[in-house]
Amino acid sequence: MDKTNVMRLLDGMGISYTPRSYPADGSVPSGVEAARLMGEDPSHVFKTLVTRGGKGGYFVFVIPVAEELDLKKAAKAVGEKSVAMLHVKELLPLTGYVRGGCSPVGMKKQYPTVFHRTALDYETVYISAGKIGAQVELAPRALLDLLGASTADIVVDQ
Repeated sequence: MDKTNVMRLLDGMGISYTPRSYPADGSVPSGVEAARLMGEDPSHVFKTLVTRGGKGGYFVFVIPVAEELDLKKAAKAVGEKSVAMLHVKELLPLTGYVRGGCSPVGMKKQYPTVFHRTALDYETVYISAGKIGAQVELAPRALLDLLGASTADIVVDQ
């Protein structure tokens, strides 16, 4: 697998990771399907979601792929009255990433980032390596420290 910008940034910061991939035929599989293609438990594979706050700021939320972001809990976690999902056409210009390949690492600008609290329950987690079909597996604490991220309960209750 070719190194992505995410991998180069992690290398530059001395953060160890394992590159992982899954077959990508040009379509964007669901996160659960990507986890299945890698033979991994979806609770360890995290997706990156970008939102706009009610005051106009941007926020990044990273949650397990099988979960749904609870917008009210997310807003509370970042001290906003409300947050709304960013429209897909705004994603590339704002972050430098496309839908299905968005990573919390290496966005054009670092936005406040919140991981679902379960990220710290695992020795390693998977996040996008910055392109569809590419993931990196790494220690969640190293990732949160790198991003200055926090954790919170930000998913819809099952």
